[in-house]
Amino acid sequence: MSHQLSIQGVDPLTLYGHNDVNLLALEARYGVHVTARGETVTITGPAYKVRHVSGLLEEMVSCLRRGDAPEQADGWGETDPDNGPSGSKKTVLVTQKCDIRPRSAAQHQYVTGIENFDIVFGIGPAGTGKTYLAVACAAAALKRKEVSRIILTRPAVEAGENLGFLPGDIQEKVDPYLRPLYDALRDMIPGEHIQHLLDNRTLEIAPLAFMRGRTLNNAFVILDEAQNTTISQMKMFLTRMGANSKAVVNGDVTQIDLPPDDVSGLVHVQQILSHIEAVRFVQFTEKDVVRHALVSKIISAYDRYESEKRLQSADGTGLDDGTEALEL
Repeated sequence: MSHQLSIQGVDPLTLYGHNDVNLLALEARYGVHVTARGETVTITGPAYKVRHVSGLLEEMVSCLRRGDAPEQADGWGETDPDNGPSGSKKTVLVTQKCDIRPRSAAQHQYVTGIENFDIVFGIGPAGTGKTYLAVACAAAALKRKEVSRIILTRPAVEAGENLGFLPGDIQEKVDPYLRPLYDALRDMIPGEHIQHLLDNRTLEIAPLAFMRGRTLNNAFVILDEAQNTTISQMKMFLTRMGANSKAVVNGDVTQIDLPPDDVSGLVHVQQILSHIEAVRFVQFTEKDVVRHALVSKIISAYDRYESEKRLQSADGTGLDDGTEALEL
């Protein structure tokens, strides 16, 4: 198997090491062949080892793009693909399709929290891996037979657009709202297997309104876009948990699409559950963004703009929307 990885935006010398020492270490440790040409790295070898080494390189590229100090290659590979975990510092999530690992301290805290707590809240900007890692944890738990089903849900709230009357049956109407969850699943579970899981109800993807009145036993339940829940909806969701169930709640409190008079359930729940030791809250920042390198800068620019807007509104000077450029 051969896999190509782009390192665009990364200093090759920092990634490869002096005289390619990092690449040579990966070759020696995992028995693969790593070739660097321009901004492309090619990994060749047995399929499972190629996937593993590709994940390690992607992790280091992501760290370098965020400006974090990279780890040395001989410290990578805390999970040996032949022998399993070996005293790792970072959790590795083994799904049916690939191995997934946290890429930042907050992500590691988040995954560790999901492993050790029954209710975990992931709060922070888009692109920080909240949904992706939660789905990975769910897929790994199902693979280990720790739960018997996965339930993915989110409120069907329009994000600043009037979508109108959507055609089709109920599933076709709500699918656009649930598409990000499908996208994450396809990275971890083979496509044909996803359909099988949906057919036998091992996997359920549904709007939050469909959760009312249910008791969810032996389930890994993920609530996405939780900033768009009302207080009553958040209470309804959290009280659905049954025996041997785990709940993960994700959201970004800076992107609330509720009517102005409605209080976000995600904002409210932090005030009333933060004292409960069995509930874990993990805060993400723009430093944890794992999308394009510009995304974290865009988030920071918007945060600065909103802060200045609030300050100037407080002292009565105001701020002329749209006339001041966001500095990236």
